[in-house]
This record gives sequence, structure tokens and C-alpha cells, in this order.
Amino acid sequence: MDKRDIIEFFDRLAPTWDETQVDRDAVIAVILDNAQVAAGQDVLDVACGTGVLFPHYLRRGVRSVTGIDISPEMAKIAAAKYAECPSVRVLCGDVEETAFDRLFDRVVVYNAFPHFQDARRLIGRLVPLLKPGGQLTVAHGFSREAINAHHEGTASHVSTGLMPAEALKALMDPLLRVRVCVSDDEMYQVAGVKE
Repeated sequence: MDKRDIIEFFDRLAPTWDETQVDRDAVIAVILDNAQVAAGQDVLDVACGTGVLFPHYLRRGVRSVTGIDISPEMAKIAAAKYAECPSVRVLCGDVEETAFDRLFDRVVVYNAFPHFQDARRLIGRLVPLLKPGGQLTVAHGFSREAINAHHEGTASHVSTGLMPAEALKALMDPLLRVRVCVSDDEMYQVAGVKE
């Protein structure tokens, strides 16, 4: 999987991305409850796309949202949508290589994990970005089976597939205290706390 292919794939989808989103507000609420996203926190949204989760964070009263996406077109749309919101900043870049000027209370990877080639490397990169007591969440608003079936089509060249939740938990265990591990018909989520 080549990062240039990922950029091209999501740049092409960006103009119509928001129109294709399915209403998953109830599932997103459960995911963010499980992630303990709350008022006063600094959140890093990894592979933020067009900022789909930004309004959910803001309704919870977070102090700041930093979104990062490798796709210039996705990042451009997210930045334009929140240009008037001083608590939101959007970066275009590769999270595995970007230097951040702060640590975060919550790092969330939503509906994007299969687009990272090396899960262990990504987890190893994200954990140091957490404040003590911070939490990393990897989540999808659909089941693992639905995500993998979806990615078998036109996204097969930009997806590694979504590993079983227990396998992701095993990757996180040496670095975090895993407190959530869910894989059911509605959602997929693994979340761990940095101690």
C-alpha cells in the first residue's frame, strides 16, 4: 500500500465525502462515551477527513480539536468548515511523520485504521502524543465484517483490512491499559489509557 495512492484515493472522494456519510450519530455517541471524550480536553483526530467528528467533540465542550489528514483535499474541506472556530485546527500531513507542538488528552482514529499499513508503528507513534492518563481510541461506526467487505471493492489497494479487536488489543497491551474492546454488529472499538 503506497501513501501516494491513499492521498489520490481520498483527494478524489473529498468533494462528495460529506454527502455519502451515513447517519451514525448514536454509534458515534457510544464510541465517544467509551473514549471518555469530555469538556476541557485536547483531542487529536487522526485521519480526520472532512471533520465528521468535529461537531461531536465540540458539543462535548472539548478545549481544542486538532485534526490531521494526509489528503490535502480532505484537510482543505475540514479547515474551511471550521475556519471560524478558534478551538479547531486542521493540519494536512502524515501523522506518522508530523511533529506536534502539544500532547493530547484523547487521540481518536475513527473509520481510518485499515488505511495505515503498519498498525504497530501507528500505535507506537500515537501513544507518545498522549498526556499521562490520556486515552487512544481506534473505532469504526460499522462492524469489522462490514468494513472489510466495503474495503474489498474499490478501496482494496488502500486498505489492509481491519484486524480482529483482540489482535489490536494485543498490540496496545504493552503500551496502554486497554479498557474497551468491542467488536459487534454496530461498531468496532479498542481504547487504552496511558498510565
